[in-house]
Amino acid sequence: MKSYCAKPADIEKKWYIFDAENQTLGRLAVEVTNVLRGKNKPEFTPHVDCGDFVVIINADKIKVSGRKETQKIYYRHSGHPQGFKSETLAALRKRQPEAIVERAIKGMLPHTTLGRQQFTKLKVYAGAEHPHEAQQPVPYKR
Repeated sequence: MKSYCAKPADIEKKWYIFDAENQTLGRLAVEVTNVLRGKNKPEFTPHVDCGDFVVIINADKIKVSGRKETQKIYYRHSGHPQGFKSETLAALRKRQPEAIVERAIKGMLPHTTLGRQQFTKLKVYAGAEHPHEAQQPVPYKR
């Protein structure tokens, strides 16, 4: 008996919407990562993009446990000498709340060209409004 290998042309892509309000950051990121990779489908194949599109709303209302609000630090580097920057989760939430969710999910995807392709199917918005009504996203059932 041969094992099944999904082909990119046979995969049906759906649109799901996640509401991040009062959700824990890590637990939401795991659910979204599994949908982006396609691990929630029976025809999952690790080297093929089987995943669906994901829209996350209310990213500014995400919860974190413990004292992460003040102790978790995000780092970045501009590439120039002395271009190293760091900021806490609270400061990043004030400046760019979508980046918190995006960075958590990006870290859970494979660090390959396939992972970068899967990350492009993620759309994150700080508020409840999003421009993807035409795609008719459905709420994800856990």
